[in-house]
Amino acid sequence: MKILICGKGGCGKSSVTALLAIELAIKGYKVIVVDNDESNFGLHIQLGMELPKDFALHFGGKRMVAEKLLKSKKRERFSVFTEGIRASDIPKSYMSKKGGINLLAIGKIRDFGEGCACPFNALSADFLRMLTLSKDEFALVDTDAGVEHFGRGVETGCDLILMVIDPSQESIRLAEKVTKIAEEAGKPLYYVLNKTDEETAKFLLDSVDKNKVVSVIPEDKRVFRNCLVGEAFDFELKGIRELADFLESRRS
Repeated sequence: MKILICGKGGCGKSSVTALLAIELAIKGYKVIVVDNDESNFGLHIQLGMELPKDFALHFGGKRMVAEKLLKSKKRERFSVFTEGIRASDIPKSYMSKKGGINLLAIGKIRDFGEGCACPFNALSADFLRMLTLSKDEFALVDTDAGVEHFGRGVETGCDLILMVIDPSQESIRLAEKVTKIAEEAGKPLYYVLNKTDEETAKFLLDSVDKNKVVSVIPEDKRVFRNCLVGEAFDFELKGIRELADFLESRRS
């Protein structure tokens, strides 16, 4: 399955992505984590891995990606790939590996005035459309905050969308918007309630569609601490195993 993980800034998308990748790997699956957040430099740390080179560099960099995609669109074949791609086809220099987890970073904004991240999202959408997984593989896509990736069609190549919701009105209202967009895209959407205690979990369950909630993850000081000091996650977190079990049950 190819699973896109979205939500507002600071809701815990990257933490959920990392913990879920680790849990799926423990279950024996191969996991490719696609870092599609051009402004977040923390996901690889949470996984205990090196940040790989930007995958966009494989195609000549951000500007060349945009040019190649534009040329391919004129040929009515909107792709930089000549054929389908598997995780094993990606050059090793653009992947970090740890156990059953491979990390791919689409691209990062690194320099003043270098322009927007639109080509990164376009490349990510293209890659996910062309990516083929085997039965023992999962792809987890950590997105940038908000809904811009929806506008770039990143979800097109994914099988399922997980939205991380934290205890805030911003998250609750964004869930309403994302639900409508997911329906338009024809993609199943489920909610992960994050950073909760008993009171906030109840409030969130009363504020969103309960039928879409597949995991409730409590606030945990270990997550805060490891993110603060820059250490990999080396612990299990309540709600993550249930989330992994749910995704396992959804495999075709």
